[in-house]
Amino acid sequence: EFRRVLFRSFLFMNEIILENNEFLRQFEVKISDSLARIEYAEQERKIFLTKIHIPDTVSEKSFEEDFIIKVLEFIESKNLRVVPTSPRIAGFVRKNKAFKHLLPVGIKL
Repeated sequence: EFRRVLFRSFLFMNEIILENNEFLRQFEVKISDSLARIEYAEQERKIFLTKIHIPDTVSEKSFEEDFIIKVLEFIESKNLRVVPTSPRIAGFVRKNKAFKHLLPVGIKL
């Protein structure tokens, strides 16, 4: 099942569709002919964000941050907790305290 969420990226100045591909367990955004994705595993009301892939054609750091924010907002809307095991996503959460409330009790970054 796909769940779609629109978000605006200043990089492309248009709306981009965030898709939750539950079959492949990854959040996806199509960019031109490429696919940005964040892979995850789900267990006991927690989502483990395990890997992020941004295509080489996207060099703007702001896109990666926008993508992570939209994924975290999606997870929050489902009342789930997040465990960022990807170093890049963990670093983002560490720097952006507004998302620390999504971490399970006892998890510190």
